[in-house]
Amino acid sequence: MEYIYLGKSGMRVPKYILGTVPFSGTNGFEAAGDVKEDLARRMVDMSLEAGINMFDTANLYSKGDAERVLGAAIKGRRDQVLLTSKTGFPLSDNPNVRGASRNNILSSIDQTLERLGTDYLDLYFVHLWDGQTPVEETVETMTQLVKSGKIRHWGVSNYSGWALARTVTIAEQNGFIPPITQQIYYTPEAREAEYELLPAGKELGVSSMIWSPLGEGLLNGKIGRNKTAPENTRQGAGWPEPWVQDQERLYQVIDALEEVAANHNASVPQIAYAWVRDRPNVGPIVIAARNEEQLKENIASFDIQLTEEEQDKIEAVARPVPIYPLWHRAMSAPDMGSPSEIPYLNGYRKSMGIDE
Repeated sequence: MEYIYLGKSGMRVPKYILGTVPFSGTNGFEAAGDVKEDLARRMVDMSLEAGINMFDTANLYSKGDAERVLGAAIKGRRDQVLLTSKTGFPLSDNPNVRGASRNNILSSIDQTLERLGTDYLDLYFVHLWDGQTPVEETVETMTQLVKSGKIRHWGVSNYSGWALARTVTIAEQNGFIPPITQQIYYTPEAREAEYELLPAGKELGVSSMIWSPLGEGLLNGKIGRNKTAPENTRQGAGWPEPWVQDQERLYQVIDALEEVAANHNASVPQIAYAWVRDRPNVGPIVIAARNEEQLKENIASFDIQLTEEEQDKIEAVARPVPIYPLWHRAMSAPDMGSPSEIPYLNGYRKSMGIDE
């Protein structure tokens, strides 16, 4: 397993991180999986054996039950693992139990630590942008948690590019501790993060950690032009996410993944993981599994190396439309882009029939 530094920090994390959305499978998360304590413990064993020592969860997942299952799975080996969790989504009718306010963050962290059976987190996320709470309040509160020892670092998730930049800037200008990573959605089909988020993260020194590289089950290899999602999968059990802008485009991505998978005697999920893993500006990626077999297969994808031709075949299918000002910059002065942007600007030029 490869280890990389996370943002502007001294913390080294594995390129693959195990996510826990399938843990517990209660309180509205039944379609995501039902990994209970014994299986979760086995999954932690398998992950550690493969060099994956970071585990990602959130108070949203099964409304705290995923944290409890993860806590039981790591019991007695806290010093061997890195733990992350998140807060921000509304979990009750209480108007203060949501968002990035001081009130919610301080109450959430204590509940999360108790469920996980630990006295600190290695990384704590604001799970979504809260435009109603002053950014100063959020960054000051996270700084307080770092200084108190309850968290080692913090990050943000599902922010826009300008919200990420504002958060980092306000933290740095006021002497607070800025986030070191953003957790964002990015798949071979969903490429919107290339517009702003991936370049912004690189330029700001904020690592881009990818959640659900398989598109919340869309790229699990069981869905396609003539294949309907089985009932025992998220997409077959009524999971509402993600939004897909064009169904035909999705099928074209799956077609490309299947073609490349055949070259490697691999599965569609393995190729999707390998492609996302090696994309520009991408940091660690969060993998997940419902059972041991899936986890073994997903971990094995780390050893798959795609050729440049294979990478390009997948990339070309769902390349984002060059929206303004990107089309203008790509057309007029692509060499003036920041290093983090140039790979995407070159792609836009190809979309416009330039430099084919």
